[in-house]
Amino acid sequence: MTQLLVKGGRIVDPATSLDSLRDLRVRDGIIIEIGEHLQPAASEQIFDASGAIVAPGFIDMHVHLRQPGFPEKETIATGTEAAVRGGFTSVACMPNTNPPLDEPEVLRGLLRDARSQARCRVYPIGAITRGRRGAQPCDFAALAAAGAVAFSDDGDTVRDASVLTDAALRAADLTAPLIEHCEPEEATVLRDLQIAREMKKAWHIAHVSTAAALECIRSARTQGTCVTCEVTPHHLTFTSALAAQLGPAATVHPPLRGQADVEALRAGVRDGTIDAFASDHAPHTRAQKLGEAAAPGFSGLEIAVGAYAAALPDLPLMRFVALLSTNPAGILGLRAGTLRIGEPADITIFADRPWTVDPETFASKGKCTPFAGQRLPRRVLATVVGGLVRHQAVETA
Repeated sequence: MTQLLVKGGRIVDPATSLDSLRDLRVRDGIIIEIGEHLQPAASEQIFDASGAIVAPGFIDMHVHLRQPGFPEKETIATGTEAAVRGGFTSVACMPNTNPPLDEPEVLRGLLRDARSQARCRVYPIGAITRGRRGAQPCDFAALAAAGAVAFSDDGDTVRDASVLTDAALRAADLTAPLIEHCEPEEATVLRDLQIAREMKKAWHIAHVSTAAALECIRSARTQGTCVTCEVTPHHLTFTSALAAQLGPAATVHPPLRGQADVEALRAGVRDGTIDAFASDHAPHTRAQKLGEAAAPGFSGLEIAVGAYAAALPDLPLMRFVALLSTNPAGILGLRAGTLRIGEPADITIFADRPWTVDPETFASKGKCTPFAGQRLPRRVLATVVGGLVRHQAVETA
């Protein structure tokens, strides 16, 4: 039985258009009261949120937990501990595992492990094709019944347009979107959006990185295509100049782009074209990341909130929270993304308090991030999952 009173914080909830100083009360994992000057009850845990923002729990819809198959890179336990330290109450995990998340029994096994090992909520994303080989679509209805909230082959773009069209047809009656990692980006985005429009299927473009791809999405929406998209912290911050400086350590897919692309992505966040922030948390061992054939990707869960604030210091708080919580919940169809009374008590508490990134302190097994040593302006103070305080930052001078 959980009893929690969050006092004195500025509640920012895009789903209810609430932005005001309020207290929030939790019982048995559910939000039961929001008001001013709520009085503590006996045996109630008090969290003083004075000077902080109280938001619906953040959701990272693009995370690689590496389980099953790659425990040297990450596990459900280490990845979800990284998530709660980063302010995330839910993560959607990608199917690049071994075996891949292409069969219902594999998803059910993952969720069984999550129930005993996870520090936050875990939502699997099923594969589009069997083995993620791009040839034969999966049984989407069976994957959805087993818990899949979306479908993606992620790092392996489905190259055959006829296979992808068949997949969209088979998944047409499901609300769960297809998520595509598009390389080469502009050409594949154009192809995908045409399929999405023709098949009338909800589509999500992962980690958009170019101005041209973003313009394709903007244009497709004017033609009635149901498409959403996300952007990562690193693509909002760094350019290919960093790749030249760091060498293999800066390898990521899609790659870091030019300054004009970075500026276009920032503008896309501000004008509403980009729907969600997603870290693309991709942990690797040091040897895998720093070798000559460097593995692509960075660990992102623990730096995301601060990195987004650094890239877009002028972004209104209501929009910031929507991109991290309300919008991902809507895209994936989750019962989350709001602090309405009667809803699960998933809560992220954060403040504008600078901190310096030290990858050696990460909970994630992956210690590689281009943000190492950077001073970031926004910090997560606490993460509450189902009414339980899963992370509370240690305040330092």
